[in-house]
Formats: sequence, C-alpha cells, structure tokens
Amino acid sequence: MHEGEGPYSGMVFIPAGDFIMGAGYGDADERPAHRVYLDAFYIDKYEVTFNQYDKFCEATGRRKPDDNGWGRGNRPVINVSWLDASMFAKWAGKRLPTEAEWEKAARAGTTTEYFFGNGYQDLVDYAWFKSNAGGLTHPVGGKKPNIWGLYDMYGNVWEWCSDWYGKEQYKNSLCENPKGPVSGIARVLRGSSWMSWVERHPYEYAARSANRYADVPQTRQADYGFRCAKE
Repeated sequence: MHEGEGPYSGMVFIPAGDFIMGAGYGDADERPAHRVYLDAFYIDKYEVTFNQYDKFCEATGRRKPDDNGWGRGNRPVINVSWLDASMFAKWAGKRLPTEAEWEKAARAGTTTEYFFGNGYQDLVDYAWFKSNAGGLTHPVGGKKPNIWGLYDMYGNVWEWCSDWYGKEQYKNSLCENPKGPVSGIARVLRGSSWMSWVERHPYEYAARSANRYADVPQTRQADYGFRCAKE
C-alpha cells in the first residue's frame, strides 16, 4: 500500500484483487462469506474531520454541523447525513466508498474477525469505543492503524457507505465490484463508533470487519461520520 500524491493526497491506494467479504458467523446479514473482486481504488487514510467539512460548508454556504460541544478541528465530523456526506465527497472530487470497498480496506488482507486477529482484547489499541472513549469522539489518528495504514476503521464514528442496505444482499451479491441493491430505504454504515459495546459475545461486537449497520439517509447522529474513496 502507498499514500497518494496530488489529488490523492491523504489517501491510501488499495490494489485490485479478491478478498473474502462477510462471515460465516455473527448476524444473518453478514452471511455467507463470499469471494469478491474489486478494481483498484483509493480511500481516505482518516475519517473526514471538522476542519475539512467546515471548509466545504464555508465554500458552499451550508450550515455547519453541531459538534456536541466536544470541539471541532481534527475530530471526525459528526451529525452529518448520508446526503451531507455524499455532497461533501462530490465537492472534494471523490465519492463515498462502496460497502465492499470499505470492508476490503478494513480487513487489509486478513480473514479474521478483526484486522489484528480474532480476539477483541487488543481492540483498545486500535479503536475508540464505549469502554475507552469517555462518551465522545476523539481526534482522528489517535490509535494504531491497520497494516495498510488506515486509521479508525473501527470505532470513533460509524462511516456512511454509498450502498443501499440489503439484508439478504450477500446471498445473491455480484462477485465483481458489487454496489448493493439498486434501491432501498436505508444506507449502509460500517465500522462502529465511540458508542459501541464490545463486552458481549464475540459475534455481537459492532467493531468487527464484517459487521453491518444501516440507517435512513436523512439521519444525523453524534456517532455518524464518513471517509471518502476515489477511482
């Protein structure tokens, strides 16, 4: 993996190739695990921050989202809808990642529950979640990255993806560059957040590479954010 330059600055290159998406355990919508081929793409090294999003708001005359009193700067932007995230991405010359792209980037070549292995005990080194976040977001890049150099792929904020959510999607998913259902009610979110618990049965952990979540695209929450991708 390498970090991009010029228009790809701050992004990590993910090469074309196969990976195993989903899991044979956990929630029903994660099954079955299946092989997926993706073309090469770039994805942001960090979640989009208030610094970045505020510049977008100033340039376009949009209202800046609330930071819940936690501070702005390099904290991940929150209280943004899927529509907000999509508009930012377009303004920045990028797009939201597909769900498959997000999972390939998070897995970083692994097939384990987490990119660092199967045990959740080391999650504290890589993510801000319910037990260590103190009830708020934290500046991006404060934890260890995965082996592809991507930070906060677990925890801090849930990340909007471009796909419509389909509960049965994996049973009939395309095996090459899947983009989810053609329509739906909710959009996919990935990665878990500062609100996510992990002290439960391992397969219930939100902060796993295969875990899926979704919400209607108009929703804004204090633990919803995003990162961008680019061809």
